[in-house]
Amino acid sequence: MNFIEKLTQAMQRNKSLLCVGLDPDPERMPDEVSVFEFNREIIEATADLVCAYKLNFAFYEVLGDEGLDALKRTIRHIPDDIPVIGDAKRGDIGSTAKAYAKAIFTNFNFDATTVNPYLGFDSIEPFIQYRDRGVFILCRTSNTGATDFQGLFAEVEDGGNRPLFEIVALKASQWNVHGNIGLVVGATYPEELRLIRSNHPNMPLLIPGIGAQGGDLALTVRYGVDSKGENAIINSSRQIIYASQGKDFAQAARRVATGLRDQINYHRSTLTS
Repeated sequence: MNFIEKLTQAMQRNKSLLCVGLDPDPERMPDEVSVFEFNREIIEATADLVCAYKLNFAFYEVLGDEGLDALKRTIRHIPDDIPVIGDAKRGDIGSTAKAYAKAIFTNFNFDATTVNPYLGFDSIEPFIQYRDRGVFILCRTSNTGATDFQGLFAEVEDGGNRPLFEIVALKASQWNVHGNIGLVVGATYPEELRLIRSNHPNMPLLIPGIGAQGGDLALTVRYGVDSKGENAIINSSRQIIYASQGKDFAQAARRVATGLRDQINYHRSTLTS
């Protein structure tokens, strides 16, 4: 089963577009709970509510060997029928990209990853050669600094001008020969999200920016889903995993995840009603 099939089945089985970001910060976690124990309880409390989990490498790498061990154990603990996204944002020359791709897909066994397209096709190609894995290209990211470069206009082949994020999306669609490429588009830029979905109706979108970053959920659903009300992975990290810093953190995470999934599904229902 490839990533897209696994994702679609999880979306339909759990009636969910919600992705929980497992980004553990010991300063915000309950005392005397290890990173793996924290993740394990969150997973066990939310596995029936999600379409995917996303693990940001930075939160594990900063903890050294212990963090990388927790990363590996967390991946193994996630049920096999739920896809796991390694949020690595890698992007380097071809030979280095090949090593990054092997590390993420073979050593860690992630189902999908995020990549940075700034170095062009040869930095992306080693990832998309893993045809059964997903590759999400950074397109219109959710952070405020995204406007520094992503909105700049550049000339395209037909002689017109488009903002850089549109060119990235266009290139991604041209590179998508194996059907395993998606785009990262932030919920904090709803009009750009609408434009990208309109121009790329069948491409999976990984959408951060809901919750702590303040993205509008109704617009995210309306503009992010495909014609079937699917193909949008709406990520929430801090809002869910730090719903409580007490011993009830897993139960609190489940309550928030349930509410968010149900809100997403409500907005999905209004599209077809």
